[in-house]
Amino acid sequence: MASGDIVPIELGLTDGDLVTLWAPRWRDGDDDYMAFLGHEDDLYGFESVAELAAFIRTNSDNDLVDHPSWAVVAGLSAAELEPEDNFSFDLVSVPELAAGEPDGEVVGELEDTLAMVRNIGEVCELDVVTAFFDDNDVLGVLANGSGVFTGRDGEELWDQVGAAIVKGWDDVLDAIDSIVTTPEVDAAAVEVAEAELLAAEENVVDADDAVEEDEEFESVDLTADDEDETFWHEVGIDPVKIVTSDGEHFTLRCYLDDEPIFLGNGRTITVFGSERALARYLADDHEHELARVSTFGDVQTAAVDGSLEVEVSDENVYVLTGLADDLAEGPEAVDIEQLDLAVELFTDAADYADDDSVEQALAASNPLGWYVSYLLNPDPNRMAPNPPFTAEAQQFRELQRTFEARLVSE
Repeated sequence: MASGDIVPIELGLTDGDLVTLWAPRWRDGDDDYMAFLGHEDDLYGFESVAELAAFIRTNSDNDLVDHPSWAVVAGLSAAELEPEDNFSFDLVSVPELAAGEPDGEVVGELEDTLAMVRNIGEVCELDVVTAFFDDNDVLGVLANGSGVFTGRDGEELWDQVGAAIVKGWDDVLDAIDSIVTTPEVDAAAVEVAEAELLAAEENVVDADDAVEEDEEFESVDLTADDEDETFWHEVGIDPVKIVTSDGEHFTLRCYLDDEPIFLGNGRTITVFGSERALARYLADDHEHELARVSTFGDVQTAAVDGSLEVEVSDENVYVLTGLADDLAEGPEAVDIEQLDLAVELFTDAADYADDDSVEQALAASNPLGWYVSYLLNPDPNRMAPNPPFTAEAQQFRELQRTFEARLVSE
């Protein structure tokens, strides 16, 4: 990401993929603004990052020059202007997405792309685009994730989304195509930017080679510490402590092929008020997701013979109390480590329940996701987000309420 308030993006349009810049909403006094790189009625798009970098460095007559981060962006290297994967929006593929199966990845990509199209329509005052969204309220359900498209009613809802896109998308795409232009760029500046990109690519290759060498060295330099793993490390299951306004809750979690599995039934997470209560529960036979983990039998055996000690390591303690209030107060009030752990917990629980609403809420194109990204991925070139943070804090509270609703006490 180039700068906190100006982002390189890629747009897949009829004539091919183009890169440009997007400035999400920022506040200047009492006014809110949002903008794209362009001038008057034109939205500028470039076939390469090198051309984009060259234009930024040599042009001072566009709609972003008055943005508070423009000077920072103009000083970035070409490599820093490469759009990140989650800021690539293929407008041409929207009908194909809507014709596919509504799994989490498809629904998320479709929602992100439509959100960016809505932004373009608003900023560039495209009546066709505005009317498309005004006339198709059903598209708003995409923000709720793929879960709303299950069952017969969900299938009908997905069909309605597809029908709306089939009916109006060609006009939307034509309207955006009509305003995208590629201005002339200084050839010498393009060559400089291309050289920067080539050098950056070579540096990445060198760095990858160095990492591989370090990993090879570490693989043959094992120490006796590996013999001192705890019981929980050996079985690959972790005790977890969650602190909410209702008190302390204890449960178990593990990962199979990087997929989180909690003690529970897939929709809910079974929790206990103490480590001892959790250990007693584990000594008996119950139906739950962790029972299918190959090492769970070792846990149950230890619980039965009384040797099991439920010990929670620091990295598995999640304190949720006060976070939303701190987010509302501003970046300096937030405990970054606490927030990082909360995001991890919410994400794991949502993945466990096959619910992509957390992923959607924390997407960088969403105000809460933008705010959280600023806090968890600091960048010296990024400007601090502007208050108030009321909406972001409220959205975080909703995520927390959804998570806590999954907890079932035994």
